[in-house]
Amino acid sequence: MTQSSRNLPLDGVTVIAVEQYGAGPFGTMLLADLGAEVIKIENPAEGGDVGRAVGPYMFGAGDSQFFQAFNRNKRSMTLNLKHPEGMRVLRRLVGEADAILDNLRGDLPEKLGLDYASLKEANPAIVCAHLSAYGRDNERKSWPGYDYLMQAEAGYCSLTGEPDGPPARFGVSIVDMMTGLMTVFGLVSGVLGARKTGVGMDVDVSLFDTALHNLNYLATWYLNAGHLQGREPRGAHPSLTPSQLYRTKDGWMFLMCNKEKFWPVLAECVGRPEWGTDPRYASFKARLANRDSLTRDLDSVLVTRTTAEWMETLGGVVPASPVYDVGQALDNPFVRDGGRVASFTRTEGGAPVEGLVGPVRIDGQPPLTVAAPAFGADTDSVLGRLGLSADEVAKLRADKVV
Repeated sequence: MTQSSRNLPLDGVTVIAVEQYGAGPFGTMLLADLGAEVIKIENPAEGGDVGRAVGPYMFGAGDSQFFQAFNRNKRSMTLNLKHPEGMRVLRRLVGEADAILDNLRGDLPEKLGLDYASLKEANPAIVCAHLSAYGRDNERKSWPGYDYLMQAEAGYCSLTGEPDGPPARFGVSIVDMMTGLMTVFGLVSGVLGARKTGVGMDVDVSLFDTALHNLNYLATWYLNAGHLQGREPRGAHPSLTPSQLYRTKDGWMFLMCNKEKFWPVLAECVGRPEWGTDPRYASFKARLANRDSLTRDLDSVLVTRTTAEWMETLGGVVPASPVYDVGQALDNPFVRDGGRVASFTRTEGGAPVEGLVGPVRIDGQPPLTVAAPAFGADTDSVLGRLGLSADEVAKLRADKVV
């Protein structure tokens, strides 16, 4: 089966992506994984997506490993949207597309003519998805903003790390990724609606709103019970115990007895069956009240064997996981044997790119594995399908529009 012959859910959906760096490209990459044609618009005057230059690891000029991580299975078209002719070409492309996504500062889509009011004449059914830092309709719409700022203001840093340590952020840009996911969820929902009604719309998602929404039950606890959650020792769950990090002979592991039935099983597995009925540990409430002593007791047993040895005993019996660094996580046989890492082929030729495949599997099909496009690699083919003549394309190049 070839890459182009697969029957994927988003086959036939075309998305124009006015995007750069992380959040927007992450979202549209997921669409491309599922078969959508994602046409990435890159400004020829600025070298395209700034992510192309993000180091420290580069394959070559304009081809960073960072960029490859966010742009697999896409197409790249150079187009200067600050030039009137660039916008004219974009509107022609919008006429053939289902959606356009931008991740710009909140005040810019309207100024640049990327909102529904500006594009509906070109295509009444176009869905215009806007991913911004703080939204497009409030006093912060002109503010720049990034993932780490959202983690700080939405309370994440107050929840991460040890109780006696400073606030800490997540190790990955989780807000960027979640916002990209939420944006393309809104985009696809909008496309479904537009196909029923023939009328498109604006879809707005912000980093801030996504970060805040992900507080979820912690927000409900505060809003209804006044409970202010803080950092728990060893990354513990706020109410379920044992559900935290524990020491082993050679490192750490995470145990999660998030159902009562797992506790007596764990006690048996670690050679302390009496703990299953010990009044100090016999219920969630009792274990939470005695969490410090339970941590000491479990540490004293778990430290006698290696993490791998404990996983042989506990894996699939009690919810348990080794604590890995990034290299160990990627070299894990479960990852490699399961096809979660693949070689991505460059359409322009050259050495393939090793990377992670998308997490959504459709009918057991192997994932699409096309590396991120070279800068402007698809400009001519896209312009050609829009019906532009060779002379028109030459003039666009001469005027630095493409």
